Amino acid sequence: MSVTITIRRPREVVAAYLFDSANDPRWIGGLRSARTLTPGPIAVGSQVERVARFLGRRIEYVNEVVDLSPERLEMRSVKAPFPMHVTYSLRERGDTTEIMNQVDGDVGRFFGLLRPLVRRAMRRNISKDLARLRDQVEAGS
Repeated sequence: MSVTITIRRPREVVAAYLFDSANDPRWIGGLRSARTLTPGPIAVGSQVERVARFLGRRIEYVNEVVDLSPERLEMRSVKAPFPMHVTYSLRERGDTTEIMNQVDGDVGRFFGLLRPLVRRAMRRNISKDLARLRDQVEAGS
């Protein structure tokens, strides 16, 4: 599933905020904490541990950066209740940046029969998250 939003800021400003995991709990709803497990600035191979609540459940997971450029941040879960692959693509359009968030994963037995409900909730949550990201970046947070 993918969700796209436009932010009225240059790509480098958006990327600086988006690529800093310390900002994640500020714009990702349900996220209780996020911390980088690997030293140094974010790079391919960096791992980020996150603790979240989703549909009333506590979820702990670790994502690893598998691709990073000024236009893209791609992560895959290396420790999670279900496999997940998340890609943020940033396309500069004049003085604005279009972000597409693509999330692929299979909730499998974790949410089982609730799969249709989970997909709708995920799309709604991702849309709200990107709106918070937009609001914070445009406000200069």
